[in-house]
Amino acid sequence: MTNHREAPGEFRGATTEVGTLEIRSVDHIEMFVEDIEQAAGHLRDCYGFALAGRGGPDTGLRGCESLLLRQRDITVLLTTATSADHRAAEFVRLHGDGVAVIGIGVDDAQAAFAEAVERGAVPVAPPETFWPGGSRVTFASVMGFGDVEHRFVSRDRPDVPFAPVIDETGCGRSGGGLLRAIDHFAVCVPAGELDETVRGYQEVFGLGQTFEERIIVGSQAMDSKVVQSASGQVTFTILEPDTTRDPGQIDAFVESHGGAGIQHVAFLTDDITAAVRGCTERGAAFLPTPGEYYDALTARLGPIGVTVDVLRELNVLADRDHSGVMLQIFSRSVHPRHTLFYELIDRRGARTFGSNNIHALYEAIERQQAAARPGSA
Repeated sequence: MTNHREAPGEFRGATTEVGTLEIRSVDHIEMFVEDIEQAAGHLRDCYGFALAGRGGPDTGLRGCESLLLRQRDITVLLTTATSADHRAAEFVRLHGDGVAVIGIGVDDAQAAFAEAVERGAVPVAPPETFWPGGSRVTFASVMGFGDVEHRFVSRDRPDVPFAPVIDETGCGRSGGGLLRAIDHFAVCVPAGELDETVRGYQEVFGLGQTFEERIIVGSQAMDSKVVQSASGQVTFTILEPDTTRDPGQIDAFVESHGGAGIQHVAFLTDDITAAVRGCTERGAAFLPTPGEYYDALTARLGPIGVTVDVLRELNVLADRDHSGVMLQIFSRSVHPRHTLFYELIDRRGARTFGSNNIHALYEAIERQQAAARPGSA
């Protein structure tokens, strides 16, 4: 939706004492895509999103067209460039389709922007206020990591139209669906950038580190850290390859994507078995899990509320932390570069991320990438 920005840069680091930047929620994500109808069709057909609005030159957008999709508390804005000088054109050229903007819900976007810039964030777009439906909405953007922008959003009411540049006439809001909210984002960064990225989120955005994990799979390894807002509603899992070992899937993502970027978006569901069955019937494809994963599952986890036979049938992963159980599954990437994909997660008390599931995901993506290499059977 934005039409200009400064060149991407690293977090410069805060020079003053960090206060509290009240990050409330994920307001929306904006994906820059090459074929907007195809991208919208995939989310609608496979994952149950509903068309909620359209934007283009006739609604006030410059150099681009956008489609707004909704499902319960998830809002996705798809944008394609119609002019070579629009940011989406350069993003797609460098990275292919991907998440380019994360809209972060705050109490006061103007104040959040000013505080983030004071702490060292690189400004992208200064605060701009709209009045869709007679209610105030303010947007203001700074750079996050790589080419991904963070857009602060404050709204007088949550039920007002997205923005006046998006025509929602006759589309309505999606009140149903099997996917409820965005649980977290998985971010891949080049080797050596993990700690700097985490420090930026802590110092600039006020997020706290909640989890740390090192995964070793054969001769490969990666390190990950999780940062989360005080509200618990905005979470980033940040992954970095260990270049002292053989190249793996994090290295492959960074190379194929062209730098740091969002590897997957995790959608929270209240019933993962129904969600997987529903999405599969719609045409979504998920990564398979070897049968031996399930052989020791009961002994490892105990009762988890879903039978092992059902988990095995659906290829759903299960793990437990000190607070409860989590059930997860990951889609096959349909991206031409085999980068972006989606996760479905069902949290039954669990608040963190299961070590065994992270390991299983790593191995599953390795199998998918191996099968996609030239010469594979």
